[in-house]
Order: sequence, then structure tokens, then C-alpha cells
Amino acid sequence: MIRLLALRELRSLFAMPSTWFALAALQFIFAWFFLARLEAFLEIQPQLAQLANPPGVTITVAAPMFNTVALLLMMLVPVFTMRLIAEERRNQTFALLLSAPLSGYHIVLGKFFGLLVFLAALITGVPLMLYTLVLGTALDHGLLLSNLLGLLLLTASYVAVGLYLSALTSQPIAAAIGALAVLVGLWLADIGAAAEDSPWHFVSPLNHFQNFNAGLLDSGDAAFFVLFSAVFLLLAIRRIHNNRIYG
Repeated sequence: MIRLLALRELRSLFAMPSTWFALAALQFIFAWFFLARLEAFLEIQPQLAQLANPPGVTITVAAPMFNTVALLLMMLVPVFTMRLIAEERRNQTFALLLSAPLSGYHIVLGKFFGLLVFLAALITGVPLMLYTLVLGTALDHGLLLSNLLGLLLLTASYVAVGLYLSALTSQPIAAAIGALAVLVGLWLADIGAAAEDSPWHFVSPLNHFQNFNAGLLDSGDAAFFVLFSAVFLLLAIRRIHNNRIYG
């Protein structure tokens, strides 16, 4: 049932003209950032060549590119998650979904994986752009894979937050603003915390992404993303369960 709901979510996404417009706009933005980073690298390449151990193109172009995409996704994902459940409520189709022989677990995970697969397909455009650089130079494949894994885990955490906020309201715009406020708030609290042992560093998804961005595969960071996503998914499941019982 989860797979069927995920496929339903994917079909509904690709059926909307706005989705194709967003895909085209984002690929243009990704390409613009990629070319800007590449141009900056080519400008400083003569200075880098004088260093004993100069940083490669993967560190100077690919890693900052993934970091930029992580920030863009923080702004983008709430726009997609706002419609997952809030729009169903507004269109009065959520009652039909609740009346089906589906548990809250099926509904939440079906919508979660449906959107996550869509966003994963969107993200694949980034490494495809970066791998065009193999035509002229060597790439650090380990660093690229680390960034891609971190970006997927980070996106999953964004989707989980947005899905929970979408389950709380019947207004998609309110769900988007709420999810964006939570994600941006955690990010700002992280960068504003002066102490190294501040708890804000621990609860910020973007902070945990930085190790992946540097090429460090830390099991603690991976566990954080899994637990962070699981908490918000469980909250969304609980919310839907309460809706089924209390109406």
C-alpha cells in the first residue's frame, strides 16, 4: 500500500504544470551556480598551481555546489510538502483517504516516499553536471558520493518536517510558512550559537550535513538524520490517527 500511495503521489506531482516549471527553473539555477563556481575556479587556478598541494576541482567547485543546493532545498521543500495533506483537507478529499482501509502509517510513509523519490530525481541533476568535469580533470568520487548521500538524508529530514506541518492545517500556505520557519529557525540558531557544545548545533540538520560536505561519513550524523526524520513522521502518523478517531 505504501508503494501504491507513493506512485499516486508521484503521478499527481508530474501531472501539475507547476511541477515542470519548478523543475526547469531549478535546473537553470543549479546550472548557473555550477558555471559561476567553475568560472571562479578557473580564475584562481594559476594561483592554485603554485601551491605544493592545491585543492582539486571537487573541493573548490563540487563541495560548495552541494552546500548551495542544500540551502536551496531548505527553501524549496516546504513548497512541495505544503500540499501533501493540507491540500487534501482543503479539497475535502482527506476524509475519503481516511475512510479507505489504510492506516496513518501507510498514508504518511506513502506520501513521504513519493515526494522523496521525486526530489531525489531532481537532485540527480547536480552530480550529472559535476561529472561533466571528468572530461578535463580528475574528480574525487568519494567526496561526491559523500555529498550526494548527505544531501539525500538532509532532503528526507526536510520532507519529514514539512509533512508534519502539512498534517496540522488545512491551509497549504500556512503549512509551507510553518515548515520554512522551523527549518530556517534551526539553521539560524545553529549559525548564531557561539559555543561549540551548544545544543543548537546538535539539532540543526544543516550542521550535520557539513561532515558529509567535507567528505566525512560519520555514523552519528547519519543516525541523526534517521532519528530526526522518524520523529516528525511519527508525529504526523499520530496526528492522522487522532483525526481518524476524533474527526
